[in-house]
Amino acid sequence: MNYRATLRTIGFILVFVAASMLLSVGVALIYGDGDALGIFAAAAVTTLTGLAFIWFNRKHRDLDIREGFAVVTFGWLSISLAGMLPFLFTGAIPSITNAFFESASGFTTTGASILTEIEGLPHGVLFWRSFTHWIGGMGIIVFSIAILPFLGVGGMQMFKAESPGPTADKLTPRIRGTAEILWVVYVILTAAEIGLLMLGGMDWFDSACHAFGTMATGGFSTKNASIGHYQSAYFDWVITLFMFIAGVNFSLHYYAMRGQIKRYWQSVEFRFFLGVMVIASLIITGFRLLDGLPFTLALREAAFQTVSIGTTTGYATADFELWHYFPQILLVALMLMGGMAGSTGGGMKAVRVMILFKQARIELHRLIHPNTIYKIRMGRKVLSANIVQNVLAFFLLYALLFATGTFALALLGVDHMTSMIGTIACLSNIGPGLGEVGPAENYAHMPVLAKWILSFLMIAGRLELYTVLVLLTKTYWER
Repeated sequence: MNYRATLRTIGFILVFVAASMLLSVGVALIYGDGDALGIFAAAAVTTLTGLAFIWFNRKHRDLDIREGFAVVTFGWLSISLAGMLPFLFTGAIPSITNAFFESASGFTTTGASILTEIEGLPHGVLFWRSFTHWIGGMGIIVFSIAILPFLGVGGMQMFKAESPGPTADKLTPRIRGTAEILWVVYVILTAAEIGLLMLGGMDWFDSACHAFGTMATGGFSTKNASIGHYQSAYFDWVITLFMFIAGVNFSLHYYAMRGQIKRYWQSVEFRFFLGVMVIASLIITGFRLLDGLPFTLALREAAFQTVSIGTTTGYATADFELWHYFPQILLVALMLMGGMAGSTGGGMKAVRVMILFKQARIELHRLIHPNTIYKIRMGRKVLSANIVQNVLAFFLLYALLFATGTFALALLGVDHMTSMIGTIACLSNIGPGLGEVGPAENYAHMPVLAKWILSFLMIAGRLELYTVLVLLTKTYWER
């Protein structure tokens, strides 16, 4: 592997992250909370580190598959380390473990937090905390649409024709063009949400922070009670809409902005994802009606929490731990699925769930007609056996990581419910779950080692498992 090319690329990523910190410095200066110097120091350290990586690795060539895996994995680890510096240098989160957990949660758009008093934090720190979502969300879109097909993993390999992805042999400037297109779409949608929230009376700071969390399907809020703080039907429906948009393949948004709106309905994954969101919302609405809520409030709460959990955003307007058991189980199932491939959502992705169901049905039919040749179709496309095997292996790895994480947390003294749901919530990049990590709780009470395990799960889940786990194989490091 070309270590110099890998480090040089990571250096550029760190410089970009450092430049992003300067926005938070500006916000800190506007509000005068005294956190500007700490954030600026973090930006300076990150810049110097990035420039050192670039300078000492000047001999550079194009990246191939081996370096691609390393850049993605170590790049996400590096920005998580850099992202914790503003928390440490300002004293907002003095613990390295907690600061890294919060940073990794931000960049992976998980939204799990160790903070118990959010509203007391300085504005610059709060802005940076939410902005890590926005950076990570955009990074995930480019990663899943432009880079993963090149690496041969991820949901988007099943729909390469739907996005202007890279050539097959190496990372080329075509990825740059893809990234530029996606940035434009991302910025337009974020600006639209900020405008609508401000139109409803939310100030610019909270509007921006919540839009960052929504479009990245992250879930960090500037309020202790999350979106429930506002008790506003307008804000709930606006954020519900944009959470759903963020959970949809961004290449479809690109085509829609070019006037090809029919692309949405032509996508079999979109129809499946929309159907799941609608049906789940209606089922939970029915249970909330049985709890005595008026129809409009029941529908609002159900739709918000369904889309929030289904897209792995994690915002909350109600404590769903107090709901009937069936809606809770349904929400856990939505945690596992997540959003569409090519979205900022986490989870297994809707397209993989579809393929698993189709394969299961084929195996049942094969018992009756063992000599029949079956093929899995997604719309008009016939999926190759390699893609189906990829999905089955992904499901196995997901199950193994879930089991390992659950047992590890239980051994550390975490109760069984919290161990299971906390593992799912971090592996699927959701944040809030059930038990001691429910929507009204946080991860502050977790043992130190548990926080590092969950941080690893957040990064592994965000990077589609393969990208991280391949680095743990002997084959990867052999020349």
